[in-house]
Amino acid sequence: MTSEVVIDVKDNKVAIALLEDKNLVEYQTAPLEASFSVGNIYLAKVKKLMPGLNASFVDVGYEREAFLHYLDLGLQYSSIEKYVKQVQSDHKTLYPMSKATQLPELPKDGSVSTYLSQGREVLVQIVKEPISTKGPRLSGEISFAGRYLVLIPFGEKVNVSSKIKSGEERARLKQLVYSIKPKNYGLIVRTVAEGLRLEDLKSELEVLVKRWEDTLRRVQKVQKCPALVFEETSRAVALLRDLFNPTYENIYINDKDVFEEVKQYVQLIAPDRVGIVKLYTGNVPIFDNFNVTKQLKSGFGKTVNFKHGAYLIIEHTEAMHVVDVNSGNRSRGVEGQEANALDCNLGAADELARQLRLRDMGGIIIVDFIDMNLAEDRQLLYERMCKNMQNDRARHNILPLSKFGLMQITRQRVRPAMDVMVEETCPTCFGHGKIKSSILFTDMLENKVRHLVKKVGMKKFKLYVHPYVAAYINKGIWSMKRKWQCSYGFGFSIIPSQELGFLEYRFYDKNGEFIDMKEASDEI
Repeated sequence: MTSEVVIDVKDNKVAIALLEDKNLVEYQTAPLEASFSVGNIYLAKVKKLMPGLNASFVDVGYEREAFLHYLDLGLQYSSIEKYVKQVQSDHKTLYPMSKATQLPELPKDGSVSTYLSQGREVLVQIVKEPISTKGPRLSGEISFAGRYLVLIPFGEKVNVSSKIKSGEERARLKQLVYSIKPKNYGLIVRTVAEGLRLEDLKSELEVLVKRWEDTLRRVQKVQKCPALVFEETSRAVALLRDLFNPTYENIYINDKDVFEEVKQYVQLIAPDRVGIVKLYTGNVPIFDNFNVTKQLKSGFGKTVNFKHGAYLIIEHTEAMHVVDVNSGNRSRGVEGQEANALDCNLGAADELARQLRLRDMGGIIIVDFIDMNLAEDRQLLYERMCKNMQNDRARHNILPLSKFGLMQITRQRVRPAMDVMVEETCPTCFGHGKIKSSILFTDMLENKVRHLVKKVGMKKFKLYVHPYVAAYINKGIWSMKRKWQCSYGFGFSIIPSQELGFLEYRFYDKNGEFIDMKEASDEI
């Protein structure tokens, strides 16, 4: 299986697509300047205590207050709180972690009122982004995730991922990490650390310790609470970190700055694989070039077709995701209805596993498969679904089909489910239902080109249009594009974009900046 990553950076947004054998299996997107992200650390202020819930609402600067449950304070909350006060007491010198005092762990049956009070400052980390009407969810147990290790201040213990099955390897890794672990730190060894040398683990540990120290220095300088004291350096790197696998064949990026950031990150965690990071410089949009746009258009939406006319209906409610499997216009197989239902359900299980990763669906998922009478067929479907979900990085649990033919799946949810709008609003009528004659569209485009060249004085720019329109403009030896170039110069280019609607267009200057031409006259 070949795996590639494609990163599209544009309009203050970064999108990352993971392709396996050219098929889109994971897609994530985030603003380059996102204010809230899982892993960000804040010096926040307690706004309200809820003794009945044994929790509190905390102000981290978001429009909705964040939720912090007592059990999420962490066992070492008292130690962290005391150390943060020691750090804040001296604005010049950082109090050494090695001299910090380890206080007793919080009791599991304690009360939030004992440790928190209204107006109190608390160091917290986001563990779930705002979802729907809910604010972020917080934790008082601070951690810094690297590629191989997770650093936990005041943790003390060393734990090895349970996915490493070899007892000898687990013991070896634990012994290595204990030999380099600084005082008052705990560590988790991740699955990808299997087989690593001491030098690799030590170099990453130093990076993670420095992140914690840099966070504390920002805490020293906080003037007003709430304040962000730790943030991922790059949105692209943040999205790529948990996704990255050294076995990837290529990582394509269309932005030079992000290319350098990702290259430095790969240089740090896998120096021998830095050559897989490549800068994409083609004129065709990067997602179009790697067939990502088309797969996004077909893979999202309420209805998803998978094979032989069968399809899924995916609905999202406040409480759960609901999936209905339909055989559509499939013709009945020669082996009968039961075999036809099994074949359709197995295909649905394959597509559903991809959809869960692609949309990052979380929480409770209820799937209504086509009814099957044979117990062995229902067991085969359950095993197929479990096998398909083995490559899913999110924690999940799958139950066998109930007597009603429903499969229940729970999947870890830390951010809102990915939702890509596949419907296109008419760019000419803006949904009103009436448009100018489409035969005059190219004349209007020529008028825009003329306006840019003659009135604005811009000689070099790019015009993105729907591929059908681009083909029409470029057709023939003496094409419409050639006529325009003879009249207005050879500095502009016509580029097809699958992302655009049929009569939609966009102008960009030579630096890739968007040019708003809506105000320019459409008159011919």
